[in-house]
Amino acid sequence: MPESPLLHWFLPTGGDGRDPGGVTAVQSRTAAATRRPADIGYLAQVARAAEQAGFHSLLTPVGLGCADPWILTSALAQHTDRIGFLVAFRAGLASPTLVAQQADAFRRFAGGRVALNVVTGGDPAEQRAYGDDLAHDDRYARTDEIMAVLRDLLDGKPVTHDGTHLHIAGARLTDPAAQHLVPLYFGGASPAAEQVAARRADVQLLWGEPPAAVGERITRLRDRAAAAGRTLRYGLRLHVISRDTADEAWAEADRILSRLDPEAVRASQERFARMDSTGQARMTALHGGAHSAHSALTVAPNLWAGIGLVREGAGTALVGSHDEVAERLYEYRALGVDEFILSGYPHLEEAYRVGEEVAPRLRALVDGGRA
Repeated sequence: MPESPLLHWFLPTGGDGRDPGGVTAVQSRTAAATRRPADIGYLAQVARAAEQAGFHSLLTPVGLGCADPWILTSALAQHTDRIGFLVAFRAGLASPTLVAQQADAFRRFAGGRVALNVVTGGDPAEQRAYGDDLAHDDRYARTDEIMAVLRDLLDGKPVTHDGTHLHIAGARLTDPAAQHLVPLYFGGASPAAEQVAARRADVQLLWGEPPAAVGERITRLRDRAAAAGRTLRYGLRLHVISRDTADEAWAEADRILSRLDPEAVRASQERFARMDSTGQARMTALHGGAHSAHSALTVAPNLWAGIGLVREGAGTALVGSHDEVAERLYEYRALGVDEFILSGYPHLEEAYRVGEEVAPRLRALVDGGRA
């Protein structure tokens, strides 16, 4: 019978507030989304709150609008005791040998509290800002080579690789981890991305689409992984607006919606339309860029797409009472989701709320299902 899923929390490294904003945004964030600056004092509070609330690790994003994940998480490791760090990095912007050294050093000096989130990139404008002009499928082909080298190095193997995008001779770590102590998380919804996931990932990350769409993707990924002689774990990235009653939760969703600047929505949707990310296109298709009543943005029971009007990437939230949110998470768990990366605005208070109210209800549902 299924075990309780791992629960992770999100680290708002671009600033925080009661209102959503961009994450790796090329355009500026609104003041309302960044009332709390992303300094070490505040982010340490979020990290300790997530740790105390029982979360397994913190996803630390990467991009133009984010603090460097390696430097930040190295600092936060000194302010926490147990919580892990799911460190995102952009594939192709640094040697995989260097990334493996960084991850292995973090593992040794922070008590093993590290996993890697491999980000290929879906915004050509942002990729060019980093000096990367590869086309979409070429980026994923490069990521495939990078993940192959990373996995072997982190598992203690010497690596010589002569590929299309990567040429490495005689690489190895001096003090390698035992096998698979640093898992590789990976996201992407295109056929090219799913092929990479099937071959290389330990955990495939999905964004919060309606259950039928998530189930369809998991089935397809399972088949592709099986064809490669592998199995995957699956993680789902979602925001949460959970309150004592459903009315309170939807009132908060309405408040968020009422405060979205129409010009920010327009600019965000124009930028998203220029991206070559299949996942972003799927998120946008849920709401069509319409700044409308919350009922029109509810795309499945308790699944609300309003956050995606201004935030790239994960743009849906589970909205409802604590019981309703736990029930929806349990439905995704039944589809095969092994891990959830959750967040809420502001991330400090909502880490406690979700950890104290939703997590125990979800565990009870899983335990009841086992019984």
